[in-house]
Amino acid sequence: MHTQCSRCSQPIATTDVIDFSNGRLSHVDCRRHQTLTPTERSLVFVYCSEHPVARCPACDLRFRFEELAADFLAGRTNLCPRCRRDLTESVRAHLFTCVTLPSAIRELTQEVRDAAQILIARAHQAAEADMLIREAEAHLSERQLALREAMAQRGSGG
Repeated sequence: MHTQCSRCSQPIATTDVIDFSNGRLSHVDCRRHQTLTPTERSLVFVYCSEHPVARCPACDLRFRFEELAADFLAGRTNLCPRCRRDLTESVRAHLFTCVTLPSAIRELTQEVRDAAQILIARAHQAAEADMLIREAEAHLSERQLALREAMAQRGSGG
């Protein structure tokens, strides 16, 4: 069961950058739903410009933020300059552990991400509960129909 974006109807993953307003979940940017938020980019520029922030698992190389490649025609950023693999999650993971970030900011960053993941999980649970209710209602309706048919047959001497 997937929670869908209220704007684009695509599934929302726990790694997506989301918005919660008017009681609905949506991607902040439906075309680039796994990109860094403006706040995350600011943190990288302010606190992490002097050291590597991403590691490419395919190339086994580390990169500073300004070394990462982009493909603006395809709307992709934070790419390994060598193999073009998306390293957005590597940059985000760095923000959660970077010792140059003040601990209060690092903790708040993690709390925001945790809260988003909880929200998405609860939306998944609500969708699953709604599906179970619909299945139970359908089953109840089928059983009621079967009962009426059985009673009709019994009443007709069947």
